[in-house]
Amino acid sequence: MSQVALSAGIRDTLLTIQRTTRSATMAEQRLATGLKVNSAIDNPLAFFTAAGLRDRSNDLSGLQDSMQQATRTIAAANSGIEGMKKLFETAQGLANQAAAEQDGAVRNTLQRQFNEIIRQVDDLMRNSGYGGVNLLNGGTLNVRFDGNDTTASLALTVNGGTVLNAATLGVTTGAVGSWSNADTTVTGGNANIASALTSIRTAITTLRSEASRLGANNAIITTRQEFTENMINTLRAGADDWTLADLNEEGAKLTSLNTRNQIAQTALSLASQRDQSVLRLFG
Repeated sequence: MSQVALSAGIRDTLLTIQRTTRSATMAEQRLATGLKVNSAIDNPLAFFTAAGLRDRSNDLSGLQDSMQQATRTIAAANSGIEGMKKLFETAQGLANQAAAEQDGAVRNTLQRQFNEIIRQVDDLMRNSGYGGVNLLNGGTLNVRFDGNDTTASLALTVNGGTVLNAATLGVTTGAVGSWSNADTTVTGGNANIASALTSIRTAITTLRSEASRLGANNAIITTRQEFTENMINTLRAGADDWTLADLNEEGAKLTSLNTRNQIAQTALSLASQRDQSVLRLFG
């Protein structure tokens, strides 16, 4: 098939239309996707830099979720400590009541109630876990703050990693009758009650100390969580800087390109009419 010859004017106009159409198509794609870089072909540097920033933000997002769960675990442990303190305070009230009581039978009744409360302390401790970790039952909570740095982590335990129950706190139940000792002067019973009160005061002090330490560690995790959230936003904004299109600019550009294309079509029509007028001379 023979090649069709085009005049220089028509060829230049066609080239302008082709370039304008390609630019308009690109602007339409950017408006549709909101991105000025859709693949590595568009801009390898921008594409892979943005991908690296997004990957790091995704890694931090996973760590942020684990930090949130860590605060829940600490909250569960702290609730357990608060509950244990209230039970010990109730037991303390029973012991004080027994100390003021002279009737041995009444003392025995109060001691039975005391023993039951101490057993409830241990039950409450065993129910203070979250997500499979019970800090009060010897569990360890490991929280990571940086996926690329193993040293940026926190290993949290309560009571040195040992079980935090009535026995480890020094509070034990006694055989019913040890508070009265069948002694008319209840001297022996008084000594046992005084010992129980001393151990309870020590236990409450220990629980307060552990609660304070939990609160301090929770503050660390919360601070790192807020920092991580801000860092994720920064990384994602940085990735967007490399790839997001300015929709206002692209919209204005598309309007301009469409206008230019219409002008080029008019120019092509005029160039064709000029060539036809030349043919008429030979008609």
